[in-house]
Amino acid sequence: MKKTHLIGREKEVALLEKLLHTEESELVSVIGRRRVGKTFLIQHVYHQQLAFEITGIQHASLKEQLENFSIALQLFAKTTLPVETPKSWLDAFRLLILYLEQLNASEKKVVFFDEMPWLSTHRSGFLKAFGFFWNSWAVKNNVIVVICGSAASWMIRKVVHNKGGLFNRITKRIYLFPFTLYETELYLRHKGIKFNRHQITALYMVLGGIPHYLKEVQNGESVAQNIDRICFTPSSMLYDEFEQLYPSLFDHAENHQAIVRALSSKQSGLTRSEIITLTKLSNGGGVSTILEELTHSGFIGQYPAFGHAKRATRYRLTDEYSLFYLKFIEPLKKEGAGTWVNFQSTPSYKSWSGYAFESVCLKHIAEIKKALGIAGVFARSSSYYQKGNQDTEGFQIDLLIDRDDRVINLCEIKWSNTEFIISKSYAADLRRKVALFQHHSGTKKQVFLTFLSTYGILPNEHSANLVDKSIVLDDLFEK
Repeated sequence: MKKTHLIGREKEVALLEKLLHTEESELVSVIGRRRVGKTFLIQHVYHQQLAFEITGIQHASLKEQLENFSIALQLFAKTTLPVETPKSWLDAFRLLILYLEQLNASEKKVVFFDEMPWLSTHRSGFLKAFGFFWNSWAVKNNVIVVICGSAASWMIRKVVHNKGGLFNRITKRIYLFPFTLYETELYLRHKGIKFNRHQITALYMVLGGIPHYLKEVQNGESVAQNIDRICFTPSSMLYDEFEQLYPSLFDHAENHQAIVRALSSKQSGLTRSEIITLTKLSNGGGVSTILEELTHSGFIGQYPAFGHAKRATRYRLTDEYSLFYLKFIEPLKKEGAGTWVNFQSTPSYKSWSGYAFESVCLKHIAEIKKALGIAGVFARSSSYYQKGNQDTEGFQIDLLIDRDDRVINLCEIKWSNTEFIISKSYAADLRRKVALFQHHSGTKKQVFLTFLSTYGILPNEHSANLVDKSIVLDDLFEK
């Protein structure tokens, strides 16, 4: 297999390479949302050691999956004769063991099961047979078995937390997340694309850090032109990706999409009870399961409310593409070429970009902490939402960092094309927000007002003695 070039993923690569030099077998689970680069990572690191690889087929029957297995085994065994299709998964793993035992025993081998949830069809016996393979043979033969799946919640429930033959058998877990802004910049530079950081972030706010989406970006086009081509052209990848993405991961995906649609309508996020009200889904365990599945798969985020019970936890749509699709692609599909170039001067764009930039910042908490000089201080990140009443007005805080050194950073987040100007009225709003937070929370900690913006604040009489720390876009690109 040809060696591929990999951007970022330094920690994951280091871990996987280290396993090649251990003296025991390893069962590695790699979990992450669809198109995040899980397969690419494994094939890159283990391209020389890969002894067998099979990828599950979506919506295939047991018979089709077993035929898929026989084809994969024939390809890796390099035999010109067809491999007989096994009668069951137990039979399939027996054949796999026979094949692996013929290979050089002195070299550590890698066996890779990609899209494992698709292999494990209903009542197929796959997991029991896989448990037999691991417990009776693999664990004794110094091999690396990698299991991978985009349906993250399935992987966690069925494999990581398996109560049967795979109980507590996972030796290493890798949760593969989308690229950070830093990794996105590296990736685009590798492609010869030299956008500035404002433009990279604008692109990130649409495509997220999903490598398979970023692969579609072309040199010689502006960000707006790229988005037009990738998202609004009928033949493009992201024109209807939303309708395919969720059904490929979840059963009864219409319920998952209903929750995602509900979350896209509320920038401050929704509580579980508000989600049920908006979607009209049954108030049972099903909603909790769907929320868990969407969270583990990286589409939504859970944000605990500062100082409140669990029921006050708010859910936000954090998948950039899904939000962009629902806000713009779906309603503007018929507009044709130039849609996004022409739309950037509208109020809807300003509203969306502010929310999208907030989501980007919430995914870069480690970089924000580093910019604050508190990388080594334990801190909890949360939101703050206070409903208004007859006596006081309501308000919300975009990001709150509650630190163990008895300091709380109240973070105000703003997306702009230039240095942000704090007006007299906005300065008064910020002071009122800090005072209201101190009143409602009852905190005795020091409160610092922190400003996160693209190019910082333009110093003037209204910003003086108001903002304690300004964090700029460059800070979010730190490694």
